[in-house]
Amino acid sequence: MSDLTQTSATELAALIRNRDVSSREVVQAHLDRIDAVNGQVNAVTVLLAEEAMAAADAADAGDPRGPLHGVPFTIKENIDSIGTATTNGLPAFAEAMPTLDAPVVARMKGAGAIPIGRTNLPEMGLRLSTDNPLRGRTLNPWNKDLTAGGSSGGDGVALATGMTPFGLGNDIGGSLRNPAYCNGITSLKPTQGRIPHAHSIEPLDGGMAVQAMLVEGPMARSVEDLRTGLSILAGRDIRDPRSVDAPLKGPAPAKRRAALVTDVPGGPVPAATLAEIERAGSILQAAGWEVETAQPPELERVNEIWGYVMGGDFTMLLPLLETVLTPPLQAVLVQLCDRFSPSKMEGAVVHTERSRLTRLWSEFFADYPVVIGPTWCRTPWPADADLDPQAGLDTTLDTIRFITPGNVLGLPSVALPTGSADGLATGIQVYADLWREDLCLEAAAIIETEVGAPKPIDPR
Repeated sequence: MSDLTQTSATELAALIRNRDVSSREVVQAHLDRIDAVNGQVNAVTVLLAEEAMAAADAADAGDPRGPLHGVPFTIKENIDSIGTATTNGLPAFAEAMPTLDAPVVARMKGAGAIPIGRTNLPEMGLRLSTDNPLRGRTLNPWNKDLTAGGSSGGDGVALATGMTPFGLGNDIGGSLRNPAYCNGITSLKPTQGRIPHAHSIEPLDGGMAVQAMLVEGPMARSVEDLRTGLSILAGRDIRDPRSVDAPLKGPAPAKRRAALVTDVPGGPVPAATLAEIERAGSILQAAGWEVETAQPPELERVNEIWGYVMGGDFTMLLPLLETVLTPPLQAVLVQLCDRFSPSKMEGAVVHTERSRLTRLWSEFFADYPVVIGPTWCRTPWPADADLDPQAGLDTTLDTIRFITPGNVLGLPSVALPTGSADGLATGIQVYADLWREDLCLEAAAIIETEVGAPKPIDPR
């Protein structure tokens, strides 16, 4: 494995900027790595080798254009990128060609970064396991029998194995954070509205779940890369009416205090995860933070409301999707709609509860500016466990019990890798209040300094 494929995006940009290495060398090293390992994991679905090399030569011939000048990156297949299809992992969309780059892609290109490939996802991004009838399954490089996470699983695996230094994904139910946990990389789920989401293929406007909860975000192997990515991607775009311009740094909290969440209603947190949460608390304490075990408000209600937001949209959408989704996934979505039917909770109640819970959590963050807990409340499970006709829906819902606050309440979160245990990646999640990505990143960086940023692995 080339040293260049083990180097962070920010460090690669510095090497290119200082002429210590060329963009061509960096791009070629990653193309070689894709050639060497992608056949074992099926993470990169479309290779942009010719275009990437031409862009690298142009980068080497010109002046630096931005903070990631000459650095390659990958793009999930549900994000528009000119010249390649936005497939959503479905045969029906195999030729769905966008007319514009998504805002996040345009901003990465504007920062000098070079698209090198498209990456895999589950059908319509609707699973915690990355598999679809168009591209096939993406394999977890730690254990091929277990889920690689979803829905940004292709980018998670590509980062974990050194095929890319930076990836673009999105998140409505943990889709940035799930694969970060399963593959041992890091990601940032930003505040709703911080980074614009838009596409150029009809329908242009999503339902309430998309409007309230979906975000775009960066995936990488270091906290510094997430910080750089946020600085590039954040800000208003008129194609997303919910996007805003907001400061990337807020006032210092009155006290550096962190809450450790070691008990999540619904089942025990895995022992390895508990150990990493406690280790993170010790690291912050040594850095001068106050650390206490505490419980955020009404976690069970938060999960219930997430279910009703999703159920409301899918009750309407399922009849439109039944011709393009595989029957096992349709069956699980029918169960979701039955359990969280709009007939059981009116929309006005759902969104009133969202507001109330968001207010309660902001009050909690006033006491504990940072909250550290599990990413997943289970260890990675067999790849199709989420499609089991009896237990699949509960497998998903039990797994994401501490993921859902980020989506239904709009909160920022960093999924941080912390090493490995029992042959699998380990990791934690760092939450902060709305618009306080800076606090998530600050705490995550302190922890990362002690636990170390991950290096790419060979598939096992």
